[in-house]
Amino acid sequence: MPLFKTINFSRSAETTTQILVWKITESFEQLNNEVQLTEKNALRLSGMKSELHQRAFLSVRKLFQEANYTDFDLFYDEFGKPHLHDGKHISITHSHDFSAIIISEETVGIDIELRREKIIRIADKFCDSEFQFLSRPETSGFGTENQQEYIRKLTVIWGAKEAIFKIRNEKGISFKDHIKVQSFDLENKKVNTELHFDSLIKDFNIHFEEIENFTLVYALEN
Repeated sequence: MPLFKTINFSRSAETTTQILVWKITESFEQLNNEVQLTEKNALRLSGMKSELHQRAFLSVRKLFQEANYTDFDLFYDEFGKPHLHDGKHISITHSHDFSAIIISEETVGIDIELRREKIIRIADKFCDSEFQFLSRPETSGFGTENQQEYIRKLTVIWGAKEAIFKIRNEKGISFKDHIKVQSFDLENKKVNTELHFDSLIKDFNIHFEEIENFTLVYALEN
C-alpha cells in the first residue's frame, strides 16, 4: 500500500518536523524487491525469525524513500539509537500492520501501539502519578464505553513514555518512576510530560492521534 499518512508541522522558522505512516499490506517479496539495504541491515533482516518483523523492517525503509532518504543514510549508535548522517533527528516505530518514522531538526521520538485490553493488566508497571487522573472502569469488557476510554488513555500514556525513552535512551530510566504524564483530554490530542531522572528534569510536548485500532504518539523535547 502507498504511504498511509503524512503529518508536517513547524514550531519555529528554523525547524520542520515530518511524520510518515505506512500501512503494511505488501508481501515480504514485494517490499524486499523495492528497497536496498546496507550489508549490515541485510544480515539483520535475514536473521529475523518473524516475517511480520521483516515486513515491518522493510516498510520503514519504504518510509525512508518517501522522505528522500535510503538505508545508507541511517546509522545506529552504541546504544541502538538511530541517527541520520545529515544531522537530523529520527525515530522509528512499528506495530503489527503499521510502521512510522519522525524526522526533524528538533529532538523527537515516536511510538505506535495497538489498543488492546491487555494494557489494563500491566498498567501498574508503567503508571503511578497518572492514576490520580485516570478513572478506572467499574465494569469489565472491552465493549463498555468507560473501559474503552481507559484503554485509550493508557495507550497514550504508554506511547508517550516509550517515545520519551527513545529520545533519552539511557539505562536506568523507569517508565513508572521517572516519566510523568500530566492529565489530558483525548479530544485535545496533546499532553505535557516530564522526565525526572537523577538530577535531570526535561519537559516534552506529546502529540497523539488514533489511526484505525492503533494510537500514534510523538514527542518533542522543550
